[in-house]
Amino acid sequence: MDNMFTPSAKHVLAIAQEQAKYFKHQAVGTEHLLLALSMDKDGIANKIFEQFSITNDDIREEIERLIGYGTMENLGASDYLPYSPKAKQVLSLAGKEAQQMHALKIGTEHLLLALIADESVLSSRILYSLDVVPRQMRKVILRRLGIADSQQRNPNRQSSRRRIQQTGTPTLDKLARDMTELARNGQLDPVIGRNKEVKRVEQILSRRTKNNPVLIGEPGVGKTAIAEGLAQRMVDGKVPAELANKRLMMLDMGSLVAGTKYRGEFEDRLKKVIDEIQNDGHVILFIDELHTLIGAGGAEGAIDASNILKPALARGELQTIGATTLDEYQKYIESDAALERRFATVQVDEPTTDQTLQILRGLRPKYEEHHHAKITDEALEEAVKLSDRYI
Repeated sequence: MDNMFTPSAKHVLAIAQEQAKYFKHQAVGTEHLLLALSMDKDGIANKIFEQFSITNDDIREEIERLIGYGTMENLGASDYLPYSPKAKQVLSLAGKEAQQMHALKIGTEHLLLALIADESVLSSRILYSLDVVPRQMRKVILRRLGIADSQQRNPNRQSSRRRIQQTGTPTLDKLARDMTELARNGQLDPVIGRNKEVKRVEQILSRRTKNNPVLIGEPGVGKTAIAEGLAQRMVDGKVPAELANKRLMMLDMGSLVAGTKYRGEFEDRLKKVIDEIQNDGHVILFIDELHTLIGAGGAEGAIDASNILKPALARGELQTIGATTLDEYQKYIESDAALERRFATVQVDEPTTDQTLQILRGLRPKYEEHHHAKITDEALEEAVKLSDRYI
C-alpha cells in the first residue's frame, strides 16, 4: 500500500497514526488525517491551509472540543491503529482523485480533496467550525493544481460541473447541508416504503401557491428520511421538471443562531440567507424542528425568524419543507394563523411491522458493511417483533 503514496503523503499517514495515539483514540479517523495534513510542512495541502489561515493548533482545538480524548492506554510507537470506516473511504477516494488527475501516486492534495468531499464527516465539520466551506476549498485546490473547474470530474459525482457552478449562496452553504449533494455522493441511506409521502411532498412543492409542505409525525417515525428520499429522487431525475434542477438544503437553526450576541445580528444573517435563496432561485429549504422558528433569535425589541420568513413564503420566493411533531405543530404553528396558512401538512405515520421489516432489509447491506457482521433474516424478524412489543 505504501507504494501508492508520495513521500509527503506517507509522512502524513504516519503523523495521523501518532496523533490518533496522542488522543488515545481506537482508530485513525478523518480528523487525524486532517490534523496530519496541517502538520506536514512539505505537502501541497499545507499550503492550502496557509491560504485559509488554518493552523494545526486550530484543528487540534476543534478535535478536543468535538470529541475529546479517548481511553486507549499503553500504545507504543510500533503499535498500529486501524483506520475508521470513514477514513478507509477517504483513502479509497483519494486514490480515485489521483487516478482522475492522471497522477502516478496519491499526494497530500488528493488526500485533502477526499477529506472534504463528504460534508458529513468530522473533517468537514471541523473546517465548517473554522469558517471554511469545503466546496470553496476544493475550488482553491483545483486552481492551485492548474485544473479548471469545468475540466475536473470527481469520480463519485456525476454532476460536479453543476455543483461547482453553484457558488451564489456562501452564507447558506456555511449554515446548511446540501442533501442533494449527499444523495449524489451515495452518502444517504436508502428510503424504503415512503413513496406515498415523498410523492405528496412533490405534489405540494409543484403547486403555484401554498407550496410549502410540513411533515407532521411522532418523534422517530422518519420525517427527515422523507426529505432524504426527495433528495435522492431529485438526483435521480424522478421528480417533476420544476424540481429537477433544484438543491435541497437542510438549514441548521443552531448554527444560524450561534454567535449572534447583539440585537440585529440574527436578523441580518437570516435575511442574508433568504436573499441568497431568492437570487439563486434553485434552492428548497428543509427545516427540521420547524417549531424552533417561533422565537428563534427573538429578543426584546427584535423579531423572530418566523416573522422574517413569512413575507418570502407568502410571495412564493422561498420554498420550505418543515418537519415537526403534532404537539409542537398545534402549540406553535397553528397558534400563528399567518404562518399556518403558508404550509400544507403531510401526515407521517409510524411504519407497520411489514414496512419496518422491508426498511431493515433495504438497510441491511450498509449495516453489515459498517459492523463487519452478517445479519440474518431471522435476526431482522425478531428485532421487528420485539420492538413492536416492547418499544
